[in-house]
Amino acid sequence: MGRAVTVATCALNQWALDFDGNLQRILRIPGAAGIAKSKGARYRIGPELEICGYGCSDHYYESDTLLHSFQVLAKLLESPATQDIICDVGMPVLHRNVRYNCRVIFLNKKILLIRPKISLANAGNYRELRWFTPWSKARQVEEYFLPRIIQEVTEQETVPFGDAVLATKDTCLGAEICEELWAPNSPHIEMGLDGVEIFTNSSGSHHVLRKAHTRVDLVNSATAKNGGIYILANQKGCDGDRLYYDGCAMISLNGETIAQGSQFSLDDVEVLVATVDLEDVRSYRAEISSRNLAASKVNPYPRVKVNFALSCSDDVAVPTCMPIQWRHHSPEEEISLGPACWLWDYLRRSKQAGFLLPLSGGIDSSATACIVYSMCHQVCLAVRNGNAEVLADARRIVNDETYVPEEPRELCKRVFTTCYMASENSSQDTCNRAKLLAEQIGSYHINLNIDVAVKAVVGIFSMVTGRTPRFSAYGGSSRENLALQNVQARIRMVLAYMFAQLTLWTRGIPGGLLVLGSANVDESLRGYLTKYDCSSADINPIGGISKTDLKNFIQYCIENFQLTALRSIMSAPPTAELEPLVDGQVAQTDEVDMGMTYAELSIYGKLRKIAKAGPYSMFCKLINMWKEVCTPREVASKVKHFFRMYAMNRHKMTTLTPSYHAENYSPDDNRFDLRPFLYNTTWSWQFRCIDQQVSTL
Repeated sequence: MGRAVTVATCALNQWALDFDGNLQRILRIPGAAGIAKSKGARYRIGPELEICGYGCSDHYYESDTLLHSFQVLAKLLESPATQDIICDVGMPVLHRNVRYNCRVIFLNKKILLIRPKISLANAGNYRELRWFTPWSKARQVEEYFLPRIIQEVTEQETVPFGDAVLATKDTCLGAEICEELWAPNSPHIEMGLDGVEIFTNSSGSHHVLRKAHTRVDLVNSATAKNGGIYILANQKGCDGDRLYYDGCAMISLNGETIAQGSQFSLDDVEVLVATVDLEDVRSYRAEISSRNLAASKVNPYPRVKVNFALSCSDDVAVPTCMPIQWRHHSPEEEISLGPACWLWDYLRRSKQAGFLLPLSGGIDSSATACIVYSMCHQVCLAVRNGNAEVLADARRIVNDETYVPEEPRELCKRVFTTCYMASENSSQDTCNRAKLLAEQIGSYHINLNIDVAVKAVVGIFSMVTGRTPRFSAYGGSSRENLALQNVQARIRMVLAYMFAQLTLWTRGIPGGLLVLGSANVDESLRGYLTKYDCSSADINPIGGISKTDLKNFIQYCIENFQLTALRSIMSAPPTAELEPLVDGQVAQTDEVDMGMTYAELSIYGKLRKIAKAGPYSMFCKLINMWKEVCTPREVASKVKHFFRMYAMNRHKMTTLTPSYHAENYSPDDNRFDLRPFLYNTTWSWQFRCIDQQVSTL
């Protein structure tokens, strides 16, 4: 009858401007010996802008990016691997001097349609309107004049460009691009009413904790009301910046998932293939009378006729896929896997020999160490599963062509150096905790003391000024106290980079180490860190994760990695250990220093960024949220203190270490959270409005 169609989607670990690598990863999918074609797929879709890589940013302005994208497209058109299968690839295209984010759909060396993106992502981490223009001519197509390099392959002078759908011999397909699925007026609604049965979506969607279910629900709901087959492809991995794209390629039929890809994996190429029955779509739609009434009035889409079928004439015995239950990771699993995969991509692509982490024995640096340990777990697992690319990368990183990573602790010893930097203000407890954790994860551990360097710096200051600063515990002012804390923190940063550059040299091993930071998202928001201290590093895998989530992650590591050293770390109060000990014990704690708890900080962060609340709006929301525990006057005091500290310390965000993006209230100044860094810290008008409300209440 010709109704069972086999389609393929994928998650690709593309890299911005890596045209050679991107071409190689694309060709492995529909190739003659590739997975999709070998399983009988007749349609293949890949991630958004997969030819050049999604994260090209201002490189999109360059004509080179357009030129090289067309050069890769020519290679794809010519490849035997792309014959007899409809291929849908993403790249930027310049049409009438306007740059568009496009899908190029082709079959047997002929371009069928260039479909530009209609709704551009332009919030949070996304700036697509900076580089692209949305296609605003609904249901219209124009002639696109192909460049000569493509004409020579396709023997076509022009092809359709615009908002159209494909009509094959047996069905009708319509494309969406990433953000269009999230838009309130998604194209799949009208396309479905106009008889489109297969919807495709090429995405560049990044990981955020607890976000995967939203994407899955959107895909399934796209066909639950209207019927149809929905095929989602997504980018995966770190393509050159703070984001980790988390795959999750999927295929849905009539509101139910029938194929699920992995969310976190070290595989550069993952292909998902499913066979579906078109009659299931038709019978599902037949009894939805409201849908059929709406369909009778819909404005039709231009159809590009394709002399090709996605099904075979004799397919009665072809088995089709059944619905499955999607398995979501817990937030603790997401922290264990997402940043670990991001670190591996960064390590292998930066061509460094490993990581160095200042390990203080506290929760944050310990969580960072656990993420590196999880990365080693993932590498060993991938090698056991036969991933030749991961094995080759591991051998290059450790500079041993015969090496096979089999045990995470042993790999950790080769690629991970931890360093406890003691001072006279450090306790023996934190030193012991750091040492024990290093032993359990297998890192190469260094103990050193920074007092000589601290005294040398303070000595230079005293020699020049004739004054010697003192800690407040010894009668000094708060200004002296803070300066003496900061000099310790900054010396640790200098030493971290010194040891990162030369530690392997002292051991007779080539290469250098990437320095890892370990400031969490809440401390960055409050500014509870020294500018240019150990928070200043090459990258930070926990910089987008809250303290609350990190504590839960530590508990997860105790249970799943049997890292018993973490128990004492969990039970100890967080402390910077920069002020003098009292009777040999730590007297300084983070929450007392900050004047707020980490739990409160998470709430402030979500209200400030996600709820878009200024001081007055935050006060109004919190007097209800905290009415059982705080008076309005106490709430006002807390809100004012937070905004004063936030305003005073916002300048630190301009130099924040590039961090894995995991929370939507991240204060990252680079592009996610664009704010001034010089504030009037009195907030006089805003605080006066709060005071008036307190008086009224």
